[in-house]
Amino acid sequence: MSTPTIGVLALQGNVREHVAALTAAGATAVPVRREAELASVDGIVLPGGESTTMSKLLDTFELLEPLRDRLREGLPAYGSCAGMILLADEILDGRPDQHQLGGLDVVVRRNAFGRQVDSFETDLEFTGLAGGPMHAVFIRAPWVEKPGADVEVLASVPEVTSTGLEAGEAAGRPVAVRQGPVLATSFHPELTGDRRVHGLFVDMVRAAR
Repeated sequence: MSTPTIGVLALQGNVREHVAALTAAGATAVPVRREAELASVDGIVLPGGESTTMSKLLDTFELLEPLRDRLREGLPAYGSCAGMILLADEILDGRPDQHQLGGLDVVVRRNAFGRQVDSFETDLEFTGLAGGPMHAVFIRAPWVEKPGADVEVLASVPEVTSTGLEAGEAAGRPVAVRQGPVLATSFHPELTGDRRVHGLFVDMVRAAR
């Protein structure tokens, strides 16, 4: 089985945790801060963090257009939390100076959970992953307001969380989606020790090579 090289955008966020998760899932994981490093990877992970800051840093490090170009060429990408926001074609409640990478035909609401609950955890049924429900950690997370016709919804917020809280307006909102070689989650699988999402992405990168 081939070992793909997967970059983790290393401008802000949970870089070390994603590198560890990708390595455990069978990839060679490398931090990406420069265009030359981006050019050498088979896939890219966009970690959580603060999406407006990350978009500005992409511009500062001259990675914005090169990354857009590679995504248009079909580079597999996985975005968690802020990474989902960056990959979305359209965002709600974003800042006017915020840059989008695009590549995922969804409308995403930024900080959708933030004003109600800054962070919470629940178990999710995740389509395509064996081994039962996935424990998901949400930290000032977005949700998908509207998925495009070609977007597969892999997981949604249950009406009642595994801790017994009613989800209210969040119930039924998509929080994990895939469109071709692009995967995104509202939550942070790199923080839980469950490597199944990273394993799925490693398999997607292998298939695309």
